[in-house]
Amino acid sequence: MSKYHHIYGIGAALVDTEITLTDEDLTRMAVAKGVMTLVDEARQHTLINYLQDHLVASHRASGGSAANTIIAASYFGCRSFYSCKVANDDNGHFYLHDLHAAGVKTPAHITPPAGITGKCLVMITPDAERTMNTFLGISETLSVAELDVQAIAESEWAYIEGYLVTSPTGRTAAIELRKQAEANQTRTALSLSDPAMVQFFREGLLDMIGAGVDLIFCNRDEAIGFTQTHTLEQACEALKQYTKQFAITCGSDGALVFDGEKLVQVTAQPITPVDTNGAGDMFAGAFLYALTEGKDFATAAAFANLAAGKVVSQFGPRLRPEQYAELKRVFFA
Repeated sequence: MSKYHHIYGIGAALVDTEITLTDEDLTRMAVAKGVMTLVDEARQHTLINYLQDHLVASHRASGGSAANTIIAASYFGCRSFYSCKVANDDNGHFYLHDLHAAGVKTPAHITPPAGITGKCLVMITPDAERTMNTFLGISETLSVAELDVQAIAESEWAYIEGYLVTSPTGRTAAIELRKQAEANQTRTALSLSDPAMVQFFREGLLDMIGAGVDLIFCNRDEAIGFTQTHTLEQACEALKQYTKQFAITCGSDGALVFDGEKLVQVTAQPITPVDTNGAGDMFAGAFLYALTEGKDFATAAAFANLAAGKVVSQFGPRLRPEQYAELKRVFFA
């Protein structure tokens, strides 16, 4: 059956601030490197004040892992829909405007309430590793009220951000989205999001997955941690208990993808990384776009590797609008 939307996503709504710093800075601030850590607003202000001379000169953009994925897919050509929660403040208005400018639709029945829109401090070390400290703000109360059941039914894919596992209401909303998708023959995809989510919230992720999803996105560390195995080969086999298909990003080694029948290693072109923030999000967005175009997993992964490589070669989790079109022209010509 033909569906109106290609992808329906759900995730936290966060406005990002990117900062370049050293490993010594992280040590002095007692910040765990390479993972996402939830903090309160006061802690986030303390970190920003400490690093006020490190700010990267860049325009702000609506962020959050699933939002990055959905916006990328939209710029590539998908008809996209996104459920999130922002406050009636400057950042909230900006966030929704940025989503809509990217062609992403949001539930018409939602009016932003009073509160504070979520913010994420993204810290980039010289090795291009990203470390995130996140104040969820009103995103912590994302709930089933932000779902649009009709839009879920009209979508080919439902994409769930694993970070929602940290919020009781967000986790419930993710589970309800999966159930609504299953009832309407909408395929389900979930991102494991971060090694810390796998380590500290595995049981909640299992609740979100339920009896199984159609597609899981993760990186190598997340795959091994989630499956509680010791090697990538073991993780690939164990993932089949939770999903029909999967895509595992492996950094400079490319990606391992399983289409339900065969496992394929897809290499990536060598690049010089500048900022790994958003690499996995971009991979998922490009991959889903290629699938909606009828491409096979190997082709989708090759295109996703190209897109992820492009985003890590510059600062920020997004590309400029014209760069999405250029990637399509180069790859699909």
